[in-house]
Amino acid sequence: MEKFTKLTGIAAPMPLVNIDTDMIIPKQFLKTIARTGLGKNLFDEMRYTQEGQEIPDFILNQPAYRASEIIVAGDNFGCGSSREHAPWALLDFGIRCVISTSFADIFYNNCFKNGILPVVLPKEAVDVLMADAQKGANARISVDLENQTVTSSDGQSFGFDVDAFKKHCLMNGLDDIGLSLEKVAAIDSFESRAKTLRPWV
Repeated sequence: MEKFTKLTGIAAPMPLVNIDTDMIIPKQFLKTIARTGLGKNLFDEMRYTQEGQEIPDFILNQPAYRASEIIVAGDNFGCGSSREHAPWALLDFGIRCVISTSFADIFYNNCFKNGILPVVLPKEAVDVLMADAQKGANARISVDLENQTVTSSDGQSFGFDVDAFKKHCLMNGLDDIGLSLEKVAAIDSFESRAKTLRPWV
């Protein structure tokens, strides 16, 4: 998993509330267990017509936001079913951070396990960042996980809380497998002792 320490990038404003996981990645794209290739179908039903043509008004289809790495969203982002494909699709598109006033619990935790930082801020702060994001590609938002701050393009800074363990994992690029591999020496030692003590196993 890629580490997350600091990010300065284009932020796409998505003021909709209750953006659920089916909106993020519709159910027909859940047939794969690969974590790549889903970015082209991110927000599929909002990005494309039934004929597969881009909808020009959708934020990620607009030239200023095609390279967005941050989403500033309305309340309750990631609600709905608990599909891990949702953070996979966001990450594959290039989104590394989502900022909102609230997230669905399962989606929130899945983000950390897949290299995405979900930032919870008060509505007043999100409103400022939303307005900043609406300025376009020249207004870049900075996210500093180590210092737990989000800074707008004009220098307004907002602190956010994050669980210390989740922060450690994200800053060091440790998913569940990575955490296990940190203990590989102890695991190998246990296995060696077990073979000696219980050779019949």
